[in-house]
Amino acid sequence: MEKISIKPTQNPAILKFEFSNFIAKGNNYEFKNIDDTANSPLAKQLFYLPFVKTVYISGNFIGIEKYSIVEWADVQEEVAEQIENFVNNGGAIITEDADAATKKKLPVTIYVETTPNPSVMKFVYNKLITRTPAEFKNIDETAASPLARELFKFPFVKEVFIDENYISVTKFGITEWDEITAEIRAFIKKYIEEGNEVLNESAIKQTPQGEKQQEAYFDSLDVTSQRIINILEEYVKPAVASDGGNIAFESYDEKDKRVKVILQGACSGCPSSTFTLKSGIENMLKDMLNDNEIKVEAINA
Repeated sequence: MEKISIKPTQNPAILKFEFSNFIAKGNNYEFKNIDDTANSPLAKQLFYLPFVKTVYISGNFIGIEKYSIVEWADVQEEVAEQIENFVNNGGAIITEDADAATKKKLPVTIYVETTPNPSVMKFVYNKLITRTPAEFKNIDETAASPLARELFKFPFVKEVFIDENYISVTKFGITEWDEITAEIRAFIKKYIEEGNEVLNESAIKQTPQGEKQQEAYFDSLDVTSQRIINILEEYVKPAVASDGGNIAFESYDEKDKRVKVILQGACSGCPSSTFTLKSGIENMLKDMLNDNEIKVEAINA
């Protein structure tokens, strides 16, 4: 018997109803109204609820966006029960011909940005991909990202970093960007247009790098470490994200006053990263924590 877990999202109008197994056949589905639901009997039933605005089916969850006529606290248990009863009584979530329907191209815009790292190019999507950054060093690490797995099939792709609405690709030195940028951009655009899954955020959260970005991990840290993470998130991440990278907290040693971070995406191997760490982040932490003994060290610099 399937048991549904209810999970909040960053958008208060949207709740996720998670299953114990994958349900979306490797594709993402979005239904705006009942007329769109020929290939999803479950989505069709959900639209009979007057407060349902949009239904999303992806990975191991169904996301529902509501109209403001109700509060989720008043109806979420009822919705979860309805989904459970439908599935446990043999109802279909996605029918077999739904895959053909998803071949209808999605409106996708991909534009390219250079980064301070000459080995990294940033490919920006016009929609949110993830709220949990994910770094892939090789094809063996790509279980949570079918797109990253496909990108590694290009012989010149060395690393892939995915965050918010962009994909940063690190290349090997065997080729120049002007020879491959258009090819990568076209591939990513076509891949997303065809409805293929970019990243399974639920799977990323279960990886070691993903677990360190969850509230439970944050709550387990000492106060100084929590302050350091908040400073990195508020002041550092927006700046480096615009360049296609991330600087993630790894640890803080109270005795040694040493902050260890991980350089990701365009920040990894960037010629200016040492200057950024020492002249930027280290000085910022010293000032904001009122401690001149603070030292910042990248464990993968």
